[in-house]
Amino acid sequence: MYENSFPHKRFGLTLEFLEKHIPKTDTILDLGVENPFSVIMKNAGYKVQNTTGLDLDDDVSEIEKFNGDVVTAFEIFEHLVSPYTSLKAIKSNKAVISVPLKLWFSSAYRNKNDIRDQHYHEFEPWQLDYVLEKAGWKVVDRMKFTNPIKKIGLRPLLRKFTDRYYLVYCEKVNPS
Repeated sequence: MYENSFPHKRFGLTLEFLEKHIPKTDTILDLGVENPFSVIMKNAGYKVQNTTGLDLDDDVSEIEKFNGDVVTAFEIFEHLVSPYTSLKAIKSNKAVISVPLKLWFSSAYRNKNDIRDQHYHEFEPWQLDYVLEKAGWKVVDRMKFTNPIKKIGLRPLLRKFTDRYYLVYCEKVNPS
């Protein structure tokens, strides 16, 4: 199980899932700027580099230049208009991806003060599976999990029982 020292339940579960599928000898391109989870991956012994913060809807050059083993995208694709473009640009044969799931009782996250800090998509699992398949990927393993929050109310109660994240390990269908 995940260690209590992680700041969020999802970090522990995500690291366990990553360790299940990705050896520490693999090199990783983590989409997005350095973040708390990319630091956790490095501290766990992974060789990780991040993209520089380019808008991946408009510029996938950093993805295309990466010649390593694995691309990770943890809560990145919900910010893009088209995750398909980034998925097609990946040359690596393995990817680990997580996205927030659409909740029937809550609107998609929106930050009116920062256009980059909002969700264009919140997914149903089949939607991520579909875009992965269309981009040439096969989901090998998947998991869903909740994200309870320490607040009182109906929505916080529902979050204890309703899956919030979808995490997949996938491989290219026709590796190059």
